[in-house]
Amino acid sequence: MATPTASKPFMLLFRNTGPENHAHLSPEQRQQLVTHWNAWFNGLVADGRATEGQPLELETRVVSGAGGTRIVDGPFAEAKEAVGGFVKLLVADLAEATAIAQRHPGLAYGMIIEIREMTPNCHLGVDTLAGGA
Repeated sequence: MATPTASKPFMLLFRNTGPENHAHLSPEQRQQLVTHWNAWFNGLVADGRATEGQPLELETRVVSGAGGTRIVDGPFAEAKEAVGGFVKLLVADLAEATAIAQRHPGLAYGMIIEIREMTPNCHLGVDTLAGGA
């Protein structure tokens, strides 16, 4: 395993990954896409630039409102906005994270990849988050 030269964590969030995007593909084409996707991810892990990644189930629940009083179950109508999975990267900068995202085989099938730098700082003016988001 190569030693990563980078120190900044970035999150790739995969959107528009639902089954409707792949319904037109044959079983062989779907398997080929999965094979390419896994090769893309495994290559990033092997060279130390990806630390973890995971697909997410289609079912979802949203909690909002003071005290979490509003609970809505999904999937929701706007599937393009739903996060279908993620990969955590350790790379030098946004340009490197972007170049990695641009090579994802799912882009050819309508996937959208959001790239976000992770930060230990809360955007409410708190220096660090205790226990995560």
